[in-house]
Amino acid sequence: MSGNARFLWRRLSQFLPVILLATIVVFGLVQLIPGDPAVTLAGEFATKERIEEVRRLYGLDRPLMVQYGAWLWDALHGDLSQSLLSSRPVADLIIDRFPATLIVVVGAVLLSLAVGIPLGMAAATRARSRFDAAVMAFSSFGVALPSFWLAMVLVYWVALSWQLLPATGSVPFSSAPGDAIAHAILPAIALAAAGIAEVSRQVRSALIEVLASDYIRTLRAKGLRRWRILWQHGLKNIGVTLLTVVGLLINRLLGATVVIEAVFAIPGIGSLLVHAAINKDFAVVQGVVLVMVLIVICLNLIVDFLYAAIDPRVARG
Repeated sequence: MSGNARFLWRRLSQFLPVILLATIVVFGLVQLIPGDPAVTLAGEFATKERIEEVRRLYGLDRPLMVQYGAWLWDALHGDLSQSLLSSRPVADLIIDRFPATLIVVVGAVLLSLAVGIPLGMAAATRARSRFDAAVMAFSSFGVALPSFWLAMVLVYWVALSWQLLPATGSVPFSSAPGDAIAHAILPAIALAAAGIAEVSRQVRSALIEVLASDYIRTLRAKGLRRWRILWQHGLKNIGVTLLTVVGLLINRLLGATVVIEAVFAIPGIGSLLVHAAINKDFAVVQGVVLVMVLIVICLNLIVDFLYAAIDPRVARG
């Protein structure tokens, strides 16, 4: 078995227990939410007999471990139960809502990289200058800036006052790509502010160390152009650092969409989760949280594999 294959198997064997633990945590935390699913299903003014009948019908009277085992078995087969309010399969609700969230997160990631990488590289080449100090001040401000506050500012000025972009809602990308992108621009900017700050800060720090190495000095002595050293050699050497930042950034943005979707009235999985929690739709809460946790775990696994592809020493280690 090759080194990459061993690395792949080792990572998979480590992530399987993590996924199992995640399902236990998700199922257990939902049980702590105040309220009784049987009361939600039977109605607020239902009799005790009706509530007990509903509890037996949906298996809510069984021990928690039995309920967890049945829920996990169904989840492994793609069945995340049914919504207590709409009676629709939870998996279908997530599939319907996920594209709206995906386009916003992808837009925010692309914007964070497109602005953050050049900004960090420019700051690294002008270390300890006024421009570098301005970039660091911007980074500190961007990290501390609440995304929901920036979202409301964008809605007020860009959408309502200047009427340049839509203020709320979303459009399916498959039906109208241009309108879908237009609706996603403001939410993506609100999410990307912190991402730009983080990417530029990390790129600057990593690139300053690389530019001070003997390897880069040799390339300069050979007469290579500055832009080629930066983009072809400098950026390549900070690939692992940049990959780590991107992985953490995607995970953070995925969680932040819960607030952003509420501000922009986007029908994504974040708004689905909030609506389900308010209405005590426990099955939907479990399903959405489980899917989001699995996405984060899978992203971490993909990042680990990319580590090995960029730097073979990771796989040998």
